[in-house]
Amino acid sequence: MSDLESMSSDILGRIEAAGDLGALEAERVSALGKQGAVTQLLKTLGSMTPEQRQAEGPRIHGLREQVTAAIASRKAALEAAELERKLATEMLDMTLPVRAGPQGTVHPVSQVMDELAEIFADMGFSVATGPEIEDDWHNFTALNIPESHPARAMHDTFYFDRTDADGRKMLLRTHTSPVQIRTMVNRKPPIYIIAPGRTYRSDSDATHTPMFHQVEGLVIDRGIHLGHLKWTLETFLKAYFERDDIVLRLRPSYFPFTEPSAEVDVGYTVQDGRRVLGGSDKWMELLGSGMVHPKVIEACGLDPEEWQGFAFGCGIDRLAMLKYGMDDLRAFFDGDIRWLKHYGFAALDVPTLSGGVGA
Repeated sequence: MSDLESMSSDILGRIEAAGDLGALEAERVSALGKQGAVTQLLKTLGSMTPEQRQAEGPRIHGLREQVTAAIASRKAALEAAELERKLATEMLDMTLPVRAGPQGTVHPVSQVMDELAEIFADMGFSVATGPEIEDDWHNFTALNIPESHPARAMHDTFYFDRTDADGRKMLLRTHTSPVQIRTMVNRKPPIYIIAPGRTYRSDSDATHTPMFHQVEGLVIDRGIHLGHLKWTLETFLKAYFERDDIVLRLRPSYFPFTEPSAEVDVGYTVQDGRRVLGGSDKWMELLGSGMVHPKVIEACGLDPEEWQGFAFGCGIDRLAMLKYGMDDLRAFFDGDIRWLKHYGFAALDVPTLSGGVGA
């Protein structure tokens, strides 16, 4: 018997005798690892003459294939034996009562954010985020909000007692519009984004809280006009409220960062003392919108002669209140488990356009 045949018999015998997966892995490393016996034989092929290589090469490669097949076969046998052992020895008593553990729910704000992302993703928008601690350039100046604007006043804005490296005041962002600025500065058009997140203003009553959630949308592209804005908002609101009779009304308004600007009203009816969106019996203001001001586009380093766009924004908390019949905004932040059990969503209630975003 040649040395190669002797080695083959020895290796295959040890593989067959491996009693568990650990021992089998040790045999694999011993034969096929970097320093394994078969691997060392393969390395000798490079120093052989062509005639020797032609004679020995097939035999050595054949040995490797034999060892590989033997390891795979033994592994399958060991795994099958282990499975049989578990099936024969392990048991689960299905008659035991289920122990009810703590049950969590998805907060309505989180659910609505997921619904918004699902709807706008279908229209080609991506989700953008930014820091909640901002500087006044991103939060105000780049948005064409002058120093004298009331929004910059201390009684409306939470300022910090420090500045950044460029000497700009730091504050808690008052809207998610700074995300739009950062996106336009750092990303080349065309841009289609929504920017959901927490915002902060010094205000508190049944319909206002110092911290609230807002979503804004931004489109920057060539040839954008108000018709694109109106279609986007109609498509969004019909999908979100899951009604085809949603009617919008755009009223002229003023925002420093858009020109022209429009307040968007949505039609509703009163049924059993409750507002039900749909139709046009009555109107309620829902969000603000407009064409992005050329000064804002220019401040972000883009040419307003080439690029145009629209923006819109509304409160996520208010969208949740309108859709799911909540009366007081402050309850969103009380952490009352009874409120969450009533209005919260199960973890598997993932919004989809096919199954219904409010499923």
